[in-house]
Amino acid sequence: MNKIEALKTECDGLDVKASIAGYATTGWESISEEDIQRLKWYGLFLRNLTPGYFMIRVRISGGKTGSYQLRALAGIAQEYGNGILDLTTRQQIQLRQIRIEHVPAIFAKLEEVGLTSLQTGMDNVRNVMTCPVAGLTPDEMLDATSVVQAITQEILENREYTNLPRKVNIAVTGCLDNCLHMETQDLALVPAYQGEGEAKITGFNVLAGGKLGSGGYRIASPLDIFVLPSESLEVCRAIMLLYRDHGPRETRTAARLAFLLDDWGVARFRSEVEAKVGHPLARAGTDARKTGEKDHVGIYRQKQPRMNYVGLKVVVGRITAKDLVAVAALAEKYGTGDVRLSPAQAIIIPNVVDRLVSDLTEEPLVKRLTYNPAPIHKGLVSCVGNDYCNLAVIETKSRAVETAKALEVKLGSGIKPITMHWSGCPAGCGNHLVADIGLLGKKTKIDGKVVDAVDVFVGGRSGIDPKLAMKIMEDVPCDKLPSVLEGLVPYHTREKMHRVRGAETRKTALAVKPESTAGSSLAGFIAPSVLKPA
Repeated sequence: MNKIEALKTECDGLDVKASIAGYATTGWESISEEDIQRLKWYGLFLRNLTPGYFMIRVRISGGKTGSYQLRALAGIAQEYGNGILDLTTRQQIQLRQIRIEHVPAIFAKLEEVGLTSLQTGMDNVRNVMTCPVAGLTPDEMLDATSVVQAITQEILENREYTNLPRKVNIAVTGCLDNCLHMETQDLALVPAYQGEGEAKITGFNVLAGGKLGSGGYRIASPLDIFVLPSESLEVCRAIMLLYRDHGPRETRTAARLAFLLDDWGVARFRSEVEAKVGHPLARAGTDARKTGEKDHVGIYRQKQPRMNYVGLKVVVGRITAKDLVAVAALAEKYGTGDVRLSPAQAIIIPNVVDRLVSDLTEEPLVKRLTYNPAPIHKGLVSCVGNDYCNLAVIETKSRAVETAKALEVKLGSGIKPITMHWSGCPAGCGNHLVADIGLLGKKTKIDGKVVDAVDVFVGGRSGIDPKLAMKIMEDVPCDKLPSVLEGLVPYHTREKMHRVRGAETRKTALAVKPESTAGSSLAGFIAPSVLKPA
């Protein structure tokens, strides 16, 4: 039994709540090693890089929030933290530099505005995601918000789901634009339909077993199940309980739902789900998603007459408390106070009437958190990096921004839209394996000196035609990365990226002389596994 499973046998992770007030009095050094782990059930993470300081991860179900909640989070960051907040790729917000002495007061402030950090870490069902413009975008098949709310209500503070073998990531969407990476989720409900014309029924196809992190990208398996929105919670509950009761627990790196699916196979897994719900399930319908993807950054018409939503890019997801307060003010001035958070690390202000759109775009803040960023900045995503995360090998956020700026100077205005995602370690929190260009942080030695470096992946994607990413370069020093990517980015389009994995990759590899970096920005970095998926 590994140590996490051992501590879970002693008591439920939720039981640590009774000790938090005491630890707030006695200080962080009095917290037992076991309770350091259990505090993650309440979204509290002690970071080795900042001894004595915690990160708090706040659950934002489906990315739906409001100006009053953003003000509260900004106030907490200013009063108790370092004034910095991070938007995550799961539509959540992270607060930093929090002392245990302040946690009871912070929890009280979160509760006042209807927020919680509960079960955002360890072996729980994590933040349930949906399209950030659910209920707004004109061509969505259905609004999945009610399903997200039902699942969230089911799992929070419910001890049936607080001792899973590992975390479970769930996403439910009726959006056709692939704005979520559904194939990376442990459990995904994607828009689908059965029948045609007046007999057409809309609902979801069910996928399971997707993941990133240890072992790389596993594309979620279609379970050949179609559910109506009203049936969704019942099927999700059955899958979660099957995983709880039968999922592998021996090794943390091989304990995700994907491994149970690999062990049982899809046919048996589907049969077990049917047995759990107690009745036959409909076979999968037609996947309704489009082939492209949209991050909802920009100005778009809503389905509501004369209304628009404005997606503002928060470059690499890091925002100051002062700017977050300013966003809240803009949402109230130009919209209805509603705010949405995107997995692409963007903030969306909905319900802006036609006559106010141009005024909003002239606001000083919108010149920085812009609705029309340069192509590389638009698709730029980064994990936290090693300035706060002890798992990360390199600092990612500043590296990502520096590289994007350098590339945009080098390549000028001819760059087409591109996604470039950075992860500081193999945990893959930056979703680097489902980007046009994915960058995985590492260390390498150059002339006897250890430097920050990356492995370069191309062509990974989720959606109706998911693809495994291909590693094409290894050990590229970060300070050489702009020169290396300068020869790759102009040929980055989705279609071309997938051709890179065929004949074009072979030609590139043959053209390079690995023993020397002279005469080629790619030389010396081509991966030995250049033709093998990550």
